[in-house]
Order: sequence, then C-alpha cells, then structure tokens
Amino acid sequence: MKFITSYILIVDTVNHRIGRIVMFGIFVMMAILLWSSISKTFFLPSLWTLEVAQFAMVSYYILGGPYSIQMGSNVRMDLFYGEWSVRKKAQFDSITVLFLLFFLGVLLYGALGSTAYSLGHYGDEPLQFLSKVATGLESPGRLERSPTAWRPYLWPIKLVMCIGIFLMLLQAISELLKDIIKLREERA
Repeated sequence: MKFITSYILIVDTVNHRIGRIVMFGIFVMMAILLWSSISKTFFLPSLWTLEVAQFAMVSYYILGGPYSIQMGSNVRMDLFYGEWSVRKKAQFDSITVLFLLFFLGVLLYGALGSTAYSLGHYGDEPLQFLSKVATGLESPGRLERSPTAWRPYLWPIKLVMCIGIFLMLLQAISELLKDIIKLREERA
C-alpha cells in the first residue's frame, strides 16, 4: 500500500507541475500566430510560423493531457454519471480506465515506432533501435523532415508526443489506483 500511495503522489506531482507550466503554452501559440499575422501583413511572410504553431499546439495538448485527466476535466458523458454514488463512480471508472490504458499502450507503441522512423530506422523492431540510439550503440540514420518549404526535423515533436503519451499512461494508472483505493475504503 505504501508503494501505491508513493506512486500516486509522485505521478500526480510530476503531472501537476508539468501541466501548470504547459498551461502557459497558449501564450506561446498566440505569440507565434500574432507574429505570423504581422509578418504576412507588413513584411515577407515567415515560412516557419504555421509549423511552429502546430508543434506548439501538439505539445500543449499532449503534455496537458495528464493534467486534464488528473483534474477530471476530460470529456465525460455525464447523463447518468453525475447522479451515481462515489462507489459506483469508482467501479465504472476502474473499468473504463482499462480501455484507456489499452488505447494509450497502443498509441505509445505507434508513437515510438514513428519516432524511430523519424530517426532513420526503416525496419522492424523500433524499440530495439531506440534503445540502441539512447545508449549510444547505434547512431540515427537519415532524419525525417517535414515536406514543407521550411523542412524542420520531425523527431523532436515526435519525442514530445512519446513523453506526453507515457505521462498520460502513468496518470491513467494513478487514476485506476485511486479508484481501487476508493472501492477498498467504501467496502471497509
């Protein structure tokens, strides 16, 4: 039980802090889009603004997801849920979070494969490739670039997506553990 409460505390603290910082990403996006509008109106249009705004939006959304789950501000069908008891909500949430865990696991696997591809790995076993790159046993291949005129490298944003999905997976496990604790307390 001590491990479970420690896990919940650590994951909730990390995701809360990241979420509070990422919350200000909206101002970064506003600044980028403001510069885009100014440069298109008065100067030569900047090629980088649209993609940087998209990358900022992805970072904002993906890294803010765990915080949203933690705060309970994710979208939920509240037709019946709002009227249920704490125990029934915990039972329902503990079942539905299993679907979320499966979805996030598949999403993380795909994101890791996409990140490996962006680092120049075109074969099977993307996880082996990433572990070798991380330990320095293998160097990245030809890095994937965006097909636009600006042509930024794509691996940084794909890495942010992997981190965000992983943090969301950890937060979903934390929420499952909280529901299990609620069910045990209600039973006692």
